[in-house]
Amino acid sequence: MNIAVNKIPGAAKKELRYVIADLLRHLILLFWSFLVLYPLSILVFTSFKTDEEYVDTSVFSLPKSFFNFNNYIKAFIEGDFLTAFKNSLILVAVGAVGTVVIGSMVAYCMDRFDFKLKKYIKLVYTVAYIVPSVALQVSIYAVMKGLELTGTIYAPILIYLSTDIVQLWIYLQFMEKISVSLDESAMIEGASYFKIFRSIILPLLAPATATIIILKSVTIYNDMYTQYLYMSKLELKTATTALMAFQGDRINVQNLMSAAILLVMIPTIAIFLFMQKYIFQGITTGSVKE
Repeated sequence: MNIAVNKIPGAAKKELRYVIADLLRHLILLFWSFLVLYPLSILVFTSFKTDEEYVDTSVFSLPKSFFNFNNYIKAFIEGDFLTAFKNSLILVAVGAVGTVVIGSMVAYCMDRFDFKLKKYIKLVYTVAYIVPSVALQVSIYAVMKGLELTGTIYAPILIYLSTDIVQLWIYLQFMEKISVSLDESAMIEGASYFKIFRSIILPLLAPATATIIILKSVTIYNDMYTQYLYMSKLELKTATTALMAFQGDRINVQNLMSAAILLVMIPTIAIFLFMQKYIFQGITTGSVKE
């Protein structure tokens, strides 16, 4: 009886520690949610304000109406977002599809075949990922200029077609789960390596492909630096570089800028809301060994 009584304080302390730890986790989550949502809420409020409202009221105040879409319409027209979204779509489509084709083939060769330079190729991918991309911009620009691709849409496309270690790692994690016996059975029936890859391997890599397409699409879509550097012509503007139209010495354009930023954000928000399960599935697959 005394033993049971003596255990109560220890159990209570242990339970108290769990409660405190859980409380701290929730406080941290609330804090980070506040850091993310607070600037976004100001952006939304500002986008619905008229010029007079923006000048006369605080940025923290609510707009008079959340049904005033004049700023969005004006921003869409002034920023020429029809052209911008078209160019962004071209970059995303070509870059994402090209990455899937190249990345899946590289992963297939790295997983299914043994050759002398296999370890060195993996090392090159790893080193290339570690080196900051900014450090390579001068040499990359020199190459693109030598190829006379600056000022065209082809320079960013070539850059986006490169397969990085993250995409290769995701594909390799899925490849390890595909039995080699499937390849052997297909080879017995006379299938070539390419047919095995196209008809068997690639369909089984669908979850990884979905993950890579989403991640690559969002990366390309949000990349302002590369697109502004190589696609400076007005007819080559993209969704991110179109925001430059709202910078300058004009006054009272923050409401238009806010509306334009939200227009640019809508596609990426929609992608993450509807495709987030594929992102998490692709990233976490292979991280837990059974």
